[in-house]
Amino acid sequence: MKIVSACLAGIHCRFDCKAKPRPEIEALVENGEALPVCPEQLGGLPTPRKPAERIGDKVLAIDGTDVTQEYKQGAEEALRIARLCGATEALLKSKSPMCGSNKIYDGTFSGTTVNGDGVFAELLKRHGIKVSEID
Repeated sequence: MKIVSACLAGIHCRFDCKAKPRPEIEALVENGEALPVCPEQLGGLPTPRKPAERIGDKVLAIDGTDVTQEYKQGAEEALRIARLCGATEALLKSKSPMCGSNKIYDGTFSGTTVNGDGVFAELLKRHGIKVSEID
C-alpha cells in the first residue's frame, strides 16, 4: 500500500483550493493500491488557506503566521494513517512545506528552492517509509 498526496489524486485540498491531478496517481487510488491524505487538512488548516513555506524547523504562512504546530499535528495524523494501512511507500507533491522531498521552497515566497524535506516527508523517512516526489 502507498500513501499519496491527496492533491495528486485530484482532491481539491491545496492552499488555493485546487488539485494537481496526476493520472497515474489517480489510477493507484482507484485500484486500491494507494490511499490519499492531506496532512495540512488533518492538522486542522482550512481550505483555502494562506500559502506557507518551511524555514528550518518552522512553517510560516505568507502573512507571517506560524503554522508549525498544525503542520506537525497533520504530519503525525497522516503517519498514523500510513501505519494503519501498512504503507511502505509515499508518493508526495514536490516542493511542498509538508510533502516536499529533497527540495522545498526556501521561505521567501519567491519560487526559490533549497535542499530539504517537508514536515510529513521528513517524518515518513524517519519511520522507514520510502518517499518519492511527484512534480
